[in-house]
Amino acid sequence: MNRVASRDRTEIAYERTGEGPPLVLVHGTAPLGTHADWQLVLSDFAERFTVYALDRRGRGESGDAVDYALEREFEDVAAVVDSIGEPVVLVGHSLGALCSLEAALLTDNLERLVLYEPPIPEEGETLTDEETVARIEALFDDGDREGALTLFLREVAGESRTEIESLKASPEWEVAIEAAHTVPREVRAVDAYRFDPDRFAEFTVPTLLLSGGDGPLFMKQATALVDKVVPNTRIVTLPGVGHEALSTAPELFVETVLEALLTTE
Repeated sequence: MNRVASRDRTEIAYERTGEGPPLVLVHGTAPLGTHADWQLVLSDFAERFTVYALDRRGRGESGDAVDYALEREFEDVAAVVDSIGEPVVLVGHSLGALCSLEAALLTDNLERLVLYEPPIPEEGETLTDEETVARIEALFDDGDREGALTLFLREVAGESRTEIESLKASPEWEVAIEAAHTVPREVRAVDAYRFDPDRFAEFTVPTLLLSGGDGPLFMKQATALVDKVVPNTRIVTLPGVGHEALSTAPELFVETVLEALLTTE
């Protein structure tokens, strides 16, 4: 793993693979919550790009800080992007998409932006209710990390019982458990986040927005909001796919992204 220091000096780790123009991947909170979330699409991207798949702070091999703020995550992504010697394509999934969107305002080193369902609550809405977050935190406090992560996947991420059981049966489940301690703070941070369209009024980076046709309504609405207020965007819906296209429909995800990137070069 390679590392770069973020603005607050926290080290952010990333895996570099492939050859070609730079492509930076930013994972979400689930299902694994590390750069391993991209494992089913990584090799396809690496055939055409030099891929930088990072671990967000507190997860995988990246460092962390005593005090957490979502804004530090935006700076982390920008630090990785700025460390690369040429303009990059930045791809984010879920919370990673929100971090990528905000990071785009902190760097001039972007060629294109690809966002898959950033979780942006509308005014008065939250990602989940306080009772659910408190239950997740209580399970962590009791040392039941697996129970806490399972509750998050089911109640917040909207994963089906089949999807959760499949994940638990995989070798990557331990990776997910190791990264799960950041779940409560990330949920609370998203609920506290307020999207300000005025900050993107002069934004010019071409942006592809992806949405799962069978994904949660909340995520569809958030993606539509970005499409409505951010300039130079277009939205593509992946039919028959939910929020976790990286693992449930990797071929379709790669095909959609590559078609958008390669036909506009």
